[in-house]
Amino acid sequence: MKRVLEAITSGQNRILLTLATGTGKTSIAFQILWKLFAARWNLSGEPTRRPRILFLADRNNLADQAFKDFTAFAAFEENALARIEPDDLRKKGRVPTNASVFLTIFQTFMSGPTVDGKPSPWFGQYPADFFDFIVIDECHRGGANNESTWRGILEFFAPAVQLGLTATPRRAGNTDTYAYFGDPVFTYSLKEGINDGFLTPFRVKQITTTLDEYVYTPDDTVVEGEIEAGKLYKEADFNKIIEIKQREQQRVEIFLNQIDQRQKTLVFCATQDHALAIRDLINQLKTSTDPNYCQRVTANDGELGNTWLRAFQDNEKTIPTILTTSQKLSTGVDARNVRNIVLLRPVNSMIEFKQIIGRGTRLFDGKEYFTIYDFVKAHHHFSDPEWDGEPQEPEPVGPGQALPPPEPPEPKDPDGDDDTSGQPQRQKARIKLGDGKERSIQHMMVTSFWHPDGTPMSSQQFLELLYGKLPEFVKDEAELRELWSSPDTRRKLLQGLEEQGFGAAQLAEMQMIINAANSDLFDVLAHVAYALQPIPREERAAHARLYIHSKCTSKQQLFLNFVLQHYVTLGVQELALEKLTPLLQLRYQNSIADAVADLGRPEDIGQLFSGFQRYLYEASA
Repeated sequence: MKRVLEAITSGQNRILLTLATGTGKTSIAFQILWKLFAARWNLSGEPTRRPRILFLADRNNLADQAFKDFTAFAAFEENALARIEPDDLRKKGRVPTNASVFLTIFQTFMSGPTVDGKPSPWFGQYPADFFDFIVIDECHRGGANNESTWRGILEFFAPAVQLGLTATPRRAGNTDTYAYFGDPVFTYSLKEGINDGFLTPFRVKQITTTLDEYVYTPDDTVVEGEIEAGKLYKEADFNKIIEIKQREQQRVEIFLNQIDQRQKTLVFCATQDHALAIRDLINQLKTSTDPNYCQRVTANDGELGNTWLRAFQDNEKTIPTILTTSQKLSTGVDARNVRNIVLLRPVNSMIEFKQIIGRGTRLFDGKEYFTIYDFVKAHHHFSDPEWDGEPQEPEPVGPGQALPPPEPPEPKDPDGDDDTSGQPQRQKARIKLGDGKERSIQHMMVTSFWHPDGTPMSSQQFLELLYGKLPEFVKDEAELRELWSSPDTRRKLLQGLEEQGFGAAQLAEMQMIINAANSDLFDVLAHVAYALQPIPREERAAHARLYIHSKCTSKQQLFLNFVLQHYVTLGVQELALEKLTPLLQLRYQNSIADAVADLGRPEDIGQLFSGFQRYLYEASA
């Protein structure tokens, strides 16, 4: 803010701020506007009136969100804010002028009635010097582009001081942003946001299936369209020129089985039609009984889609829980409690990839990390040098030198489908797999852990980043095994961990992060402290049974097998001393006398129950 205000007072009229996604561009913009508003700054240099400020975005959800945030601050006077909507303009036939802060999108300003057979955009109704200050959100995508028809708006209001905001300026592929605004007066990079604690880390589940690519065979049925025999259809072809419903259903089943279905999730699809199909599949396969559990939000959904989006962004609401989209939600969606991002379409642009990841990096109470389910190998972008969040200096272009090749163009309709080439589209081929093929689709999943700056991490480093280092209650792995093998010392160890902030909830969450839900809490501690791979409880129980069968009577074996079944099903808490009496009552139908007759005196039963547990945690030979 200080840098921007200094630039204004020094007479600079084109200003650029580069701020990483999720670090609060809208809040910073508000603070700047409020300071100008409160100081009665305006282009005349005399504090005779409040400034007239224009906030320009290229998507309705960005303008709506800014209007909502500005209103929530409750700092401006009543009627000081005006949201310029196309319906209001058409109804009244004129632009509003009796406010201080005006918010709209380029598309609304570019539209307008026809006068004398010629276009008459709405912005032309204002005098060129009407606005004192203009904020352009995501300026790399809009008016700062030399080829953009929206540039005319900025040039028309040339007298105004113009502030460009962006998270991902294009320096190598598009120098227009910098040619127009100049160098940023301040840059706050992704790495700085992470180091300052404003962004969350994430894990990536890389998922491949045996139907990621497809070649037609005669046992499959062409339901619609034409198939090209012998052609290898790849990820970029699916749901654009070819569609296989069984493939999409398999992917939906995979990620629904992986996520906590109560957590808010964004699913990025190839097209608006694909987003609709995925929405329907999710609603068919979900565990929730709410019919609005999953909704589509794309350009075609209009105001209804925006209504679902606002409900999704409301952290007090749980429905809808999942949104499917194509392009619309890749940027400008401030939904802080997003826990999962699912990629079902290729992400070819580094800029868009950063923006999509930014949907998950925002902080929220109780949100320690988020998860990306990557079906399309988008995680390879993390290896790209551009990922580090620091904009690179553009190489100088001398006379006769060509500009560097641009990145793949973004859609002309940023809320629409990827394919906006205007070329006639052939009918999409729809395929039904032959008998048995659907059941034979296999998948493989690899989990990796990432700092938000794109640095790969070990699972131990990831857990330490989230929760800090475990207290050093034990000196080595052998002592941990010894303490954990006895119910009494295990209870004391768990109490000590809880006092240091590692209670049952934290340990259970850590267990889920390392995909060890079927393992013992011992495995969580051993993995973090000593990098040991988790062992399933079923495997530990099988190991213990070998000793039980060689050292115990048949009746003792029956009881301990009963205990082990509970351990495998429910976890290590079933081995606590306070669980012994309930287990005996359950096994002997509330007849403790029968238990004593089979197993001996109460002290013998207690020794049997505690003593066998060491066989669960013995180190492998």
